[in-house]
Amino acid sequence: MAGLNRTNGRPYFVGPAVSCLRLREVQALLRDDGNTAPDGILCSLGIDSRYNEGCSELASYLFFDLYKHNQEQIPEDFPEEVLDDVIILIKAESVHLYCNPVNYSYLLPYVSHWRNLHLHCMTETEYEDEEAAEEFKISSFVSMVEDCTCIGIPYSSHSHMQKFDVFMLEKWPIVQAFALEGIGAGGFFTMKYKLIDVSEQLWQIYARLDPVSLDCLLNEDLESFERQWSCLFSSLGIESALSMQELSEAQTAEPFRTYYSHGLISSNITDNSKSRQPFVLFGSHSSKEDLDNHCFTFPSEGHQIRNTGPHGGPAKHMLLQCVAPKGPLACARTYFFGSTHVPYLAHDNTQQMKTELLLLSQIYSAAVQAVLAGIKCFSINSSASKAKDVAEQTFQLALDALGLFQYRSALRSKAVFSIQAVNNEGRVMPLSDEYSRFLVKTASMVVHDIPDLQWGGDNLGSVVFSESFLESSIYIQDRDGALSTDSCFTVLTSSVPRHMSWLVEESDVRLFEQALHLLKEENGTCLGTPLTTKDSSQVFSSSLLSTPEEGKLVFFSEGLLFISSHYGTITISKNHIKTIKVYDGDSLSAAAVLFIDYESSLLPHLPFHLHSPDHCLAITLMPKTKGYKSFYSQVLQVWNKPDSGLRLQHVAQDQLNLDQKNMYSRLVKLHETRGSSTASSRAAQRTAYPELPELDRFLKHFAVSSSVCEESVCSDHLTALFPNAHHKPAPSESEQKVVLSIISGLPGSCKENLCDFLVEVNQECGRWEVYSPALDMEDLCVPHLQRFLSSLVDTQSEMHFNTPRVLLLTPGCTDVLDVVQAIVSHPDPRVQSIVSVGAVTACVNPLASFMEHRLLFPKLLEQCSQGVVNNVVFTGLTTDQKHPLLKHMQQLIRSANPKAAFILAERGAVTRTEDMRLILSDSGFSQPQMIRARYLLYPGWWEGRFVSGCGSVSMSQQYLQFSRPLEKTLFLQHCKGLKSSLRGSPFTGNIYHISGKVLFSDSNRFMEVSCNSVSGSVNLSPDQGSTYSPKTTDSCYLLFHGVGITQEGLKDWLRQCAKQKVTKKVKKTKRTLTPQEIRNIHVKKHLEPLPPGYFYNGYQFVSFFGEKQNFHPLMDQFIEEYIQEANKEIDRFNREVDLYAHNDLFE
Repeated sequence: MAGLNRTNGRPYFVGPAVSCLRLREVQALLRDDGNTAPDGILCSLGIDSRYNEGCSELASYLFFDLYKHNQEQIPEDFPEEVLDDVIILIKAESVHLYCNPVNYSYLLPYVSHWRNLHLHCMTETEYEDEEAAEEFKISSFVSMVEDCTCIGIPYSSHSHMQKFDVFMLEKWPIVQAFALEGIGAGGFFTMKYKLIDVSEQLWQIYARLDPVSLDCLLNEDLESFERQWSCLFSSLGIESALSMQELSEAQTAEPFRTYYSHGLISSNITDNSKSRQPFVLFGSHSSKEDLDNHCFTFPSEGHQIRNTGPHGGPAKHMLLQCVAPKGPLACARTYFFGSTHVPYLAHDNTQQMKTELLLLSQIYSAAVQAVLAGIKCFSINSSASKAKDVAEQTFQLALDALGLFQYRSALRSKAVFSIQAVNNEGRVMPLSDEYSRFLVKTASMVVHDIPDLQWGGDNLGSVVFSESFLESSIYIQDRDGALSTDSCFTVLTSSVPRHMSWLVEESDVRLFEQALHLLKEENGTCLGTPLTTKDSSQVFSSSLLSTPEEGKLVFFSEGLLFISSHYGTITISKNHIKTIKVYDGDSLSAAAVLFIDYESSLLPHLPFHLHSPDHCLAITLMPKTKGYKSFYSQVLQVWNKPDSGLRLQHVAQDQLNLDQKNMYSRLVKLHETRGSSTASSRAAQRTAYPELPELDRFLKHFAVSSSVCEESVCSDHLTALFPNAHHKPAPSESEQKVVLSIISGLPGSCKENLCDFLVEVNQECGRWEVYSPALDMEDLCVPHLQRFLSSLVDTQSEMHFNTPRVLLLTPGCTDVLDVVQAIVSHPDPRVQSIVSVGAVTACVNPLASFMEHRLLFPKLLEQCSQGVVNNVVFTGLTTDQKHPLLKHMQQLIRSANPKAAFILAERGAVTRTEDMRLILSDSGFSQPQMIRARYLLYPGWWEGRFVSGCGSVSMSQQYLQFSRPLEKTLFLQHCKGLKSSLRGSPFTGNIYHISGKVLFSDSNRFMEVSCNSVSGSVNLSPDQGSTYSPKTTDSCYLLFHGVGITQEGLKDWLRQCAKQKVTKKVKKTKRTLTPQEIRNIHVKKHLEPLPPGYFYNGYQFVSFFGEKQNFHPLMDQFIEEYIQEANKEIDRFNREVDLYAHNDLFE
């Protein structure tokens, strides 16, 4: 359709905006104020859930029917069990997703922009081990649900309601695996967690229209709906005037009835209201009683066109309603049999035909005006009661304008206006329901039992008109806090003609055949002589009932004749023409239009639906057609003669009045799509009626309103959201802006290096200010940042300095959106007006991005998010651009932020001038596409109301300050050992990054240190006085980033890197001597002289009495001497230890 670009079967807006919108809608169920909301919603696909239909339905909603219709994205031979290998756990602020590396690339475009995504996915190499892959899936499932107590299950699909049975869940393979000892958590899943069915709550969300479901409605459901009307027109078109009189209501309604009844077979619709049933009723058989008692399954065969009119004659009109059986679409029309005009033949037939047909047409016209006015009113204030009042008042005023004063009181109580909200399943929903805002509405007016006040006959029956429409409204807030609403609507069923007529009586046919004799008369006619033959053309007016209608046109020397297959012949004589304006679209290749300003005397000879307040009729001539050429080559020569009696003007666009310009633009839009897709031409036809907004504008408006919902839009941003709309200009800026360049990144991303590099290279370009959070500040401190901005503005105003360049470094794993919100929602309006964000740059080191497998560090993707981040600087692996890890990171970030500029800067050193300009841009953040993306993805951002949330893994930062030097060897040894000490989920105790300034015992110079345990890198460099480091401390400090790390644990770790405290030695005793010491004493003393009575036989010591021993007889004496000497040394050592007291690293 027009304005919708479709790629690979998906509309262009199947992307971040709608995907995040759908996820937020599901997460809203988990934020229920009561205690009934579950902690998460579990969705398992494929064999792991025994192909549960409810889970498949939720996955289809989140992944836009990835597995159903988009087969061109997935090879036909792709194994189904591999594609379905997906488990999702949706929490209030995060999402767990298990998938395999094979289906990962297909899911990535749908999930890469989900906030706080915890991805459980192995690498290709790891996945080759099938046993390890199964164990990883089970352990991933266990870790997903670990901190839950109550879990919601989408147990049933909308089309197949099932009784919720927790014991059936225990049969799911993944749930059974939960109980495995060693791999799983052990125990029964259904006993450990409370499980509830959330199917019905999810069905309400599925019924909510968003840009993607609206696209499906317009290109699939509406096309099928319109096809039923085309079938009806085709069946009536083949009938002659006589045979048409024999048609019954049952025969005419056959297309509508078949369409509706066949659709009900596969639906569960229980709504039996008469307003949601198709019908066709003829003439006087359309009273209120007939409408109330009609049943589409038993249509009337006896009520025919020939016997349902006044006094038992042919019917003058029929009521039709078509209803989509499994959707929200429905519309009703009143069509007519006969004609409301008499062709001008120079006879005395200048009076309007005062017939029942004209009366019914006029009342129907008033009903059409009333319904459209009611729709417009409802789209502005969303009040059904106000819309009803406006519709009824419009109906009464329209009757007055048509001169039907006597019908005001008679029809006051019989004209019934109503608006119904209908969900995507065709069920009528209360307008008070919170979900009704994004549902299709049906506005209708039925005028029951119209009395015949002019001729005193029986009731003429009823007329009905209804349209399905969709409104869109956005709250607009000015900087001063004033709140207003910007509304828009589209009539979905407007391509169904509002007016149609057929000639069924022989007298009508003969009357119009008389006008055709003008073509055969040779002696001149009331229109002069024919100048051309019958050529294709279109005629229309600014009437609400009129849209360009095909017919045959013949030019005469004194007028023209138009032949329609529906309402006969129109003859327009020079006597009825004031002026004819010829507008050729300022181009030979554009359609030419004759705007005929006519006298009121033409009204009796003009079909009622072409009557318009401006008395102007438009006749079109398409370029390169025979009629177009004949007009310029033959007709103009005659009509331009002074004696032709016709006032002909060739005009430019600025000479047309507003109605004529609108008529021409409607015509152009209709013909621009000729030859293009059917959907495009239908879209153009929907705006071919006057007073309908362009569909393109509505779709853009609806995309914003469906995303922001109840949040407001800043009035200054309307031009960025709707470029072609007319809005009041934003106030001019009198003061020079203070531009912030935001640099974000995880610890280890070298964002500090980039900041230093930018300041150093651009020192001569002006004054620089660098904001970095305090070292002991773990998270973003909004008051601290806002105080910095306030002082910056105050200093500039007081000292009259040149505007400084400001670099803003984000702390740790901070979500960059929180930083942006803190800036744009500053409480001081003056700061808001002066401070602006120039560009946001994210630093990414691929070597330090993954915790394990493909699990990214928290907030890494959020720091690269679309609409917020302009540039992504890769600070690692830049010398090997084909490295798989770098390519993988670029693919991932490109999916999350398609518009970001990629910059390669090893360790933060930018090498290209153009890259420098991008990082220091003054306006990149304020580009219209960036503003639009922020509203679509983060509603409420400009007021600081968007909740960025937190992930399932919480990173913490600890700041340690000390004054003693470290031992370099020990420090490096412990840093390099961190990588091997990293543990898997839940990652508690892991140290991922260390940075800071320290002294080593072998030097008096401070050293900057940086250690990343994931990449295994350890860097030492002399302290250069970084622009971001604190300026007041001369002590050593280290920043630790990890999961579940504590001050005491880190101090113990760091103490091991310092010179160890020397402990006193314990004095020796005979009992404490080791066998080795005793052997040493023996070796040293075994040659000492023997006491009397002993000798050595070469092997042992022998006494006088023959006793043998291995040791010297004086061994006890030798041991005592050894102990005395050793204890003297110990005493000397202990005295030295006492002289030099040891100081702790943190004292």
